[in-house]
Amino acid sequence: MTRTAILVGITMQQADFEYSMAELANLAEANAIEPVGEITQKLDRKNKATYVGKGKVDEIKSLADYEDVDLVIFNDELAPSQIRNLEELLEIEVMDRTRLILDIFAERAKTREAQLQVQVARLKYELPRVVGQGEGMDQQSGKGGLKNRGAGETKLEMDRRRIKNQISQLNKELDGLVAERQVQRRQRQKNEIPVVSLVGYTNAGKSTIMNAMVTAHSQTANKQVFEKDMLFATLETSVREIVLPDKKQFLLTDTVGFVSKLPHNLVKAFRSTLEEAAEADVLIHVVDVSHEHFDAMIKTTEETLAELDITDRPIIFAYNKADLATNVMFPRREGDSLYLSAREDTGLELLIDMIKEHVFNDYKTVTFVIPFDRGDVVSYLNENADVLETAYENEGTVLRVNAQESDRMKYAAFISEDTQKEG
Repeated sequence: MTRTAILVGITMQQADFEYSMAELANLAEANAIEPVGEITQKLDRKNKATYVGKGKVDEIKSLADYEDVDLVIFNDELAPSQIRNLEELLEIEVMDRTRLILDIFAERAKTREAQLQVQVARLKYELPRVVGQGEGMDQQSGKGGLKNRGAGETKLEMDRRRIKNQISQLNKELDGLVAERQVQRRQRQKNEIPVVSLVGYTNAGKSTIMNAMVTAHSQTANKQVFEKDMLFATLETSVREIVLPDKKQFLLTDTVGFVSKLPHNLVKAFRSTLEEAAEADVLIHVVDVSHEHFDAMIKTTEETLAELDITDRPIIFAYNKADLATNVMFPRREGDSLYLSAREDTGLELLIDMIKEHVFNDYKTVTFVIPFDRGDVVSYLNENADVLETAYENEGTVLRVNAQESDRMKYAAFISEDTQKEG
């Protein structure tokens, strides 16, 4: 059932304030809440008691009463005391941006790991706010006043200890899942398969790009990832193997999308999931170039990556949804930037060429001369390498191969002297 809300924000001369409020409306809609009004205020600093000034509180109450809305949503994280004060004055439910995002994440989380990460972030958000519940319970039981203050504090301490214990238990389970993924990651590293990670703003088209690549270049085309035109459709990291016609292969990972003012606890909770991006050989920063505020989205993504200490990876900028943008020529490459449309399947091969330049730079064309009794080597190279030519000489099978460094080292004894001289 859709609820209705008034959106409230204050600007302290931020350049992207209008965009931030528009995004708040999108977040509300993603959580089945219909915005029916908006109130903003210019302030030098936030009101410690009520976030906005007293006059604005009265204005919000009048509009909320007139529209008969279910709640009021504020475009920042509010202090517990601000929420209590506002709910008392407005006589209606108050939600801040952080809780709104947490609720969306909780709704979207599908895997056990994503669910645990969201639960931890929500409990950390609730921990300092449990004081309101403690006070409310005291008042309801008629045990207010100084004489009973100790009992109230004991109840509060019990509630907080319960939440801390829950966080601890969830973190233990998470540690086990993270350890499993780290074992899988180490195995992939041992296999020397390059990793390419899709990062970017939520709903920029990361999953669409992944699915297009899986369809074109995977032996498991049925392993498409969930994609939908909505915020935070993907919360868990998906990993797919991409095998190109020349036998080169890499792992493509699709990560959770970012959004401005992403709650700090949520970033911390998803740090382990986003380690896939930290370990990648190259990042593909997917940008919705059709969005009027795509520059702000790029900035938010870069700031979030910096918060995660992911600052030293090579980056390809994939300006997606070029078909929906005005006056954008595509497919078009400019250095490490590419304008494309994943939905129309236009520009993806150019993107793959750019990936190849980054992750397959240790390949070199060499000639192997393999004795006839080493059919195992011939089979391996035919199955796993890009064999350009095959010939049969007196000394054995001659293969001209575009081979990666590990294969050249593994079968160095069979590389012809002529090739080594050329190298």
